[in-house]
Amino acid sequence: MQDIQFVPAAKLKDKPKDETKLGFGQIFTDYMFEWDYDEGQGWHDPRVVPFHNFEMSPAALVLHYGQTIFEGMKCYRRADGGLQLFRPQANFARFNRSADRLCIPKFDEETALAGLMKLIEVDGEWTPSAPDTSLYIRPTIIALDPFVGVRAAKQYKFYIILSPSGAYYPTGLAPVGIYVEDEYVRAVRGGMGFAQTAGNYAASIKAGEIAKKKGFQQVLWLDGVERKYVDEVGSMTMMFVLDGKLVTPELNGTILAGITRDSILTLARDMGMEVEERRVSIDEIFEGAKNGKLNEAFGTGTAAVVSPVGELCRGEERITINHGEIGPVTQKMYDTLTGIQFGRLADPHDWIIKVK
Repeated sequence: MQDIQFVPAAKLKDKPKDETKLGFGQIFTDYMFEWDYDEGQGWHDPRVVPFHNFEMSPAALVLHYGQTIFEGMKCYRRADGGLQLFRPQANFARFNRSADRLCIPKFDEETALAGLMKLIEVDGEWTPSAPDTSLYIRPTIIALDPFVGVRAAKQYKFYIILSPSGAYYPTGLAPVGIYVEDEYVRAVRGGMGFAQTAGNYAASIKAGEIAKKKGFQQVLWLDGVERKYVDEVGSMTMMFVLDGKLVTPELNGTILAGITRDSILTLARDMGMEVEERRVSIDEIFEGAKNGKLNEAFGTGTAAVVSPVGELCRGEERITINHGEIGPVTQKMYDTLTGIQFGRLADPHDWIIKVK
């Protein structure tokens, strides 16, 4: 593990006074973590420095060919004022899997975690304490070579920025409406669907705008081959309560191996629920709404944690789920997971790392 340098800021920013108006990903803290890579030298000079803009060549590879990856995690403030992280080791392990897919050199995960811990130690006061708020953490790697040509870069920058944030959806736990996209696709097997890379999200913007114009908050993606099986929903994993079982699409290379997804499945098993990870056809879901087998539906992800789904629309066909209300399983999953994250409940799986 490399030593983390610290460069103090000459002046600190004013912190938000109203934590009920933070929004999501709009405000940034005093400091950031930086770590550089040069071919032949490897990753070097990890440091916590004042938040600043980057200067890079207009020919930087990341701007032309999209060689970039990112992660998302959170720091939570406990009732006693202390701070804690939720499964950051799993995030950095997934970050390295994304790096491998995009030919980015792997990094030492212990140094990355030490850098994050140091960053939160100096910037921890930015972590809000109002209900449903947290300090959002965004690690990113970008390719910097000033070269307009398709190849893996020789220079990279790894950085982490922090953002005090409220709920991802302004409506909080109110059930959302989801539009089933059957024209555009997000990912195919053999592609980059399992990696946290910018191109996956750029590909989703057009369908997202179409869904918003139709009055829906998110898009449910179908598989890219048969346009028949449920993939992801927006930036979340989709889960269904079918006949009392918790059912979610299997990981097949197109779906992100979500940390929240894995946590929810673990908690469901702890609660004695039967869990199925398998192919889930959209026809099964719509038929389940008609025959009473579909009890609940919700999305899971770092940003929203758990987001209940009250309506699905495919073409001209619409179904309402659980009368458009949050269901008991969804509520219990949200309460249990956030209870662990904020330190209100016991942590039976050692998921929490306390910063202070």
